[in-house]
This record gives sequence, structure tokens and C-alpha cells, in this order.
Amino acid sequence: MFWQQLVNGLALGSTYALIALGYTMVYGIIQLINFAHGEVYMMGAFVALFLVLAFKMNVFLAMILAMAFCAVLGVFIEFIAYRPLRKSSRLSAFISAIGVSTFLSTLALLIFGADAKGFPDNSFPIVRFTIGSAEFSSLQLLIFGVSALLMLTLEFIIQRTKIGKAMRATSQDYNTAALMGVNINLVIAFTFVLGSSLAAAGGVLVGIYFNAVSFNMGLMAGLKAFAAAVLGGIGSIRGAMLGGLFLGVVEVFGVALGYSSYRDAIAFAILIIFLLFKPTGLLGEKIQKKV
Repeated sequence: MFWQQLVNGLALGSTYALIALGYTMVYGIIQLINFAHGEVYMMGAFVALFLVLAFKMNVFLAMILAMAFCAVLGVFIEFIAYRPLRKSSRLSAFISAIGVSTFLSTLALLIFGADAKGFPDNSFPIVRFTIGSAEFSSLQLLIFGVSALLMLTLEFIIQRTKIGKAMRATSQDYNTAALMGVNINLVIAFTFVLGSSLAAAGGVLVGIYFNAVSFNMGLMAGLKAFAAAVLGGIGSIRGAMLGGLFLGVVEVFGVALGYSSYRDAIAFAILIIFLLFKPTGLLGEKIQKKV
């Protein structure tokens, strides 16, 4: 059962990693936890589901359009809810994030209803095959492939492009980057574009995998992804990837060992342990502030 549960855990952890990347990027740039990020993930799933049901659209094309929609939504949220409060207290930004989260979940409830919706059975062909003692499905391979492709693309953008260099500079020293000519507003908006589009992809993958999309699906997924970002080291891109995978594997093994009733609590128990013994996370670094 070990290899089977490892496969299941990595599939689940890949979706956590996609959402966690949005948390860690935004925090790395503007030191803000975007608690509306889980609802952006939920909106991405609903947009793809609507396109598939209403227009019989291919699920891959629906995913791309959902990512584009959530990218625009992320920029809109940053412009309306966060930019005016950029120089205000952290509490003001936190309350604003909670307000956006509540608004988006309520809007989804009013539009799509309280019952969970599912993708059509023929939206993605499910094929099962066995390697050794582990059984794979085509859905799991889809999650692995899309997640890996998006994470590698993000890594390339951050490390190899001009806007990525501007993001790294802004993350290291916000004020100095501005003085050196970096367009801070553009960098922050682009960060929300990347994070929101990755969250949308995660929402679509989870919606297809569990065949359930609901207005409150972003709440627990967002909290677990935040825990994954902290586990990996908040502000670290590779840490968020590793934290998401680690959390998914531990959660699945916990369920396999008979602790399914504590499935959601496992993530936060691990988070508490890490905060006690390694508060910087798996790949996080302690930053010394100069006075």
C-alpha cells in the first residue's frame, strides 16, 4: 500500500503546491497574506465547469480560459482591495482580504447554488494501469503533468526573465527596487496574475479529480495551501512546491492509517510542530534586519 498511497499523496500535494505558490509569491513581494486566494481557486473551477457544461468545451481549453479569467480577477482584487491599503496597517489589509473572500464565496453561492456540481463523465477519459504495486489513473497523470509544467514555467519566469528579476529585486528590497526604476505596481500586478492563474489550474484539476465543485471548496484548500507555504518557508517558491507535496503525502498516509476523521487537522498539526521547532520552514531562511 505504500507506493499506492504515495502516488495518491503526490497527486493531492501537487494541487496544494499550485495554490501555495500564490500565497508565497504575494507574501514575498508585499508581505501580505492574500486570504482571498482560496476563493480565486474556487472561481477557476467554476469558470471551467461552466464552459464545459454550457459550450461543450474541451477541458484543457476551459482550464486555459479559467486561468486567464482568474488572472484578471487577481489583478482586479489587488487594485480594488489591496493597493489602496498598501501603506496602511497589516490589520486593514487582512480585514480587506477576509472581505474579498466572503464576497467571492457568497457570489458563487448566489450564482451556482449550494449543491456541489460535477464535470461530465466524458470530459476527460479515465484509464487505469498498474506499475508494480501501485495503480495509476490518467487523471493522476494529468495532475502530475500539468502541475509539473506550470511549476517549471513559473521557475523559468522567476529566474530567467526580466520581470522575474524585477520580482526578485522587489522581494529583496521594495524601496531600493523602486528607486532603481522598477515599476512596483506592475510587478505586484504580475505577481497576482501568476498566483491567481496557478490557483485556477489547481481548482480545475481538483474539480475533475474529485468530480465536485462547490462554493466553499476554496476555504479548506486555501488554509491547507497556506499551511503548505509556511511549511516550505513562506516567501520561497521552491519551498511552496515542496511544502505542498509534503503536506499532501502526509495527509493521505494519515487517512490510510485510519485517521480519516482528522484529515483536515493533520495539516495544521504539522504546521504547529514546524512553527515550534523550525519556524523558517523547510527551505526558508532567517533574515537579519539591519538597524
